[in-house]
Amino acid sequence: MSPLSIEYFVMVAQHGSISRAALELGIEQSTITRHIGKLETDVGVRLFHRSGRGVLLTDAGRAFLGRARNVVNALSEARDMASELAGSGPRKIVIAAQPTIAHQAFGRIAQDVAERYPAAKLRFLEGLGHQLMNWLVSGEVDFALLYVPTQAHVVDFDELLREPLHCIAPKGFPLPDGPMDVRSLLGLPMVLPSTQHGLRGLMLALSQQEGIPLQLAIECDASVSVTKSLVQAGHGCSILPLAAVARERDAGLLTTRPIDDPRMLRTIAIATARNRPMMEANWEIRQIIRGVGVDLVDSGAWPGAQLIAP
Repeated sequence: MSPLSIEYFVMVAQHGSISRAALELGIEQSTITRHIGKLETDVGVRLFHRSGRGVLLTDAGRAFLGRARNVVNALSEARDMASELAGSGPRKIVIAAQPTIAHQAFGRIAQDVAERYPAAKLRFLEGLGHQLMNWLVSGEVDFALLYVPTQAHVVDFDELLREPLHCIAPKGFPLPDGPMDVRSLLGLPMVLPSTQHGLRGLMLALSQQEGIPLQLAIECDASVSVTKSLVQAGHGCSILPLAAVARERDAGLLTTRPIDDPRMLRTIAIATARNRPMMEANWEIRQIIRGVGVDLVDSGAWPGAQLIAP
């Protein structure tokens, strides 16, 4: 059973198409077809249903996929280690971040990491906090930039900066002058995610601590941009870091107020998984990411952020 055939199998399963997998890998479709056929012969079962619209995993194929992914991850780690031992640095670097953080930092991180490791293939992912945690544990990403969750026993954190949350409201909405307190915030109709993590979880905790029911106007599990659009259209208020809304505030599209409460201060950290071996360049890549954070805060390009000394 060829490891290469297993890698091709996983790629085809992910894309649902031999042609798309071939395009991604830069090889001929016939090469992948030959390897998949050999793999099916070796395992003794059919792994894909084939049709004119692509391929679908059979029941046996779905069962085989989990183990195949483990093999592919192990091969990738072995190749990365071999590359590092050869002195050329990591072969691939995967960095994930939550949306606002990704928007602020990915451009500069890409520039600085590419300068240090020009031979490395750099990949960025964007997701919610619980998705990033899962990706770290499964080995899909090497580093994650995220708001530190309350339960984080499966990952290690290197705190980078703190970011206060602001109340955002439609233009002309009657917010109090100056910083708001939490009790005033809880009296507003809110646009928040449905998940109990992140911003929704924070507001629920404040509601319980203050004994004030949460006023939920709309549940929104879409991007930060959609949340801002709903607020701008007058459907309610929300809470977001200043960096996420500075442009709309300056353009007069949204009203913002700081919230005078230490509970509204979130910590952004560089996270790595505890159950995965560290790449040789772990420390140096962390320093590159930290340096980007320092530069963005010092230059004012990350409004509202406060650096945490290493």
